[in-house]
Amino acid sequence: MDMETVASKWIDRHVKLLEPLHRNTCLAHWTASISGRSEDYQQAAALQIEFRKLYSDTQEFIELKRLRDSREVMDPLLRRQLDLLYLEYLGNQIPQNLMEPMVRKAMEAESVFNTFRARLDGREVTDNQLRDILRHENSSEKRRAAWEASKQVGATVADLLREVVKMRNQAAQHLGFKNFYNMSIILQEQDVQELSNLFDELASNTDAPFRQAKSEIDAALSKRFGVPVADLMPWHYSDPFFQEAPFIVDYDLDNPFKGRDVVGLSRDFFRHIGLAADDVLEDSDLYEKKGKEQHAYCIDIDRHGDVRILANVRDNEQWMGTMLHELGHAIYDKNIDPNLPYVLRMAAHTLTTEAVAMFFGRRSRCQEFARLLLKLPAAEARKYGKAGQRMLRYDLMVLSRWVQVMMRFEKGLYENPDRDLNALWWDLVERYQGLRRPKNRKDGDWSSKIHIISHPVYYHNYMLGEMLASQMQRALARHLAGGPAQEEYARAFVDEPKAGAYLSQRMLNQGARMHWRELVVHVTGKTLSSDCFAAQFMPASA
Repeated sequence: MDMETVASKWIDRHVKLLEPLHRNTCLAHWTASISGRSEDYQQAAALQIEFRKLYSDTQEFIELKRLRDSREVMDPLLRRQLDLLYLEYLGNQIPQNLMEPMVRKAMEAESVFNTFRARLDGREVTDNQLRDILRHENSSEKRRAAWEASKQVGATVADLLREVVKMRNQAAQHLGFKNFYNMSIILQEQDVQELSNLFDELASNTDAPFRQAKSEIDAALSKRFGVPVADLMPWHYSDPFFQEAPFIVDYDLDNPFKGRDVVGLSRDFFRHIGLAADDVLEDSDLYEKKGKEQHAYCIDIDRHGDVRILANVRDNEQWMGTMLHELGHAIYDKNIDPNLPYVLRMAAHTLTTEAVAMFFGRRSRCQEFARLLLKLPAAEARKYGKAGQRMLRYDLMVLSRWVQVMMRFEKGLYENPDRDLNALWWDLVERYQGLRRPKNRKDGDWSSKIHIISHPVYYHNYMLGEMLASQMQRALARHLAGGPAQEEYARAFVDEPKAGAYLSQRMLNQGARMHWRELVVHVTGKTLSSDCFAAQFMPASA
């Protein structure tokens, strides 16, 4: 029997075990994040352990490595499947007596995050309610109380997170990696030093534009709150982590959404671009309820079309952008070629699905979105678009620095989890975000960010996704024979089915048949860099 036949049979045998287990694991996670019940989280943890056990089989890993290393397997789809499965197996060659407690402890921490409700003025409040206070309240004292309430979960879960981090490091070191951070980057088909260099370059390129944007933000906040710029504190910004910009433009972007069906608008948007996602919305859980996870995510349950979104929608522009973002993930999953092998029926990489989601999430701030979807009069739509694009630039400047904090913090966290992590956190926040460190903060500010437990060593992909989204913007404009070069980044693509068709054929349909670096070139004509992001959001005149 030739080596390609052996490899094909090995993959078929693996998929027969993997497919039902993957589906059941996803369903358990979905159920737990909606119900918040401890028994559902325990069931999700048990299935996640079974899932990882499948990939921890040492003998199967030896056989897989033999097939992958063979020079006789020439078929590109077979080789790609072997590469991806090898990385999955490599990351799970962990002793059961280490893996099981690590998974259960991580699920315990995630359960605390998802079911926790902060207390403010003696009452229980949701994340949405705290964000409303930080967006609309003018009293510095009340804002501070809300900001501090948003950090309560961190103090509750900090020790538990440290335990998980140490377990993850132990697992990584068992596999021969320096620590969990390094292992995670490598298993994501990325290079630790290359990533560090790219973020150093990004930090340098965004330093002056960010300082200018933040000076404009701070001047507006100083005027609003009657506080000198030098006395502004983290609670004067509208997001608890300053990961998005405070709303400082004259036009209220939320107003056109009041009383509107945000879910219906998101459905209409994707219909207009030729990438309908009606079935996704029908199967999703989109509004707040007790015990439910308070964030938003998209999940592909079975790689056969059962794609769902969890959200907590409200009638404002933030949730409009979030729904377009999550449906961006969904239409990626929905439009992958169903004839691809099961192993390749997923996004090429985290950063590619994030790029698609971010590309679509940006649409809610375009003039054409206001005119065609919100049905605003032309003059009103122009005001909306002008304010929206200004806020988008502020948000992207702020995000570019926030991701620096997250990436560098996680690197430091896994290098030494016993260090003073709150000090490390605030050192990075001061350096990259320019925020003042509050006095007498105890352990817990760093640990109030759910991604550290639920999506470890993931956050850098958001920034890489933003870079790719800008490259996609340029590539689409050029493909559709847009106007002059200076207008490439202004094109909205709100009602252009040709844009949806291009993305579907060139990117979404490809699934994971290519390495992500190859796909980026295939879609945009160039390797991933910050050039287009800089051109779109950091003009020389800024």
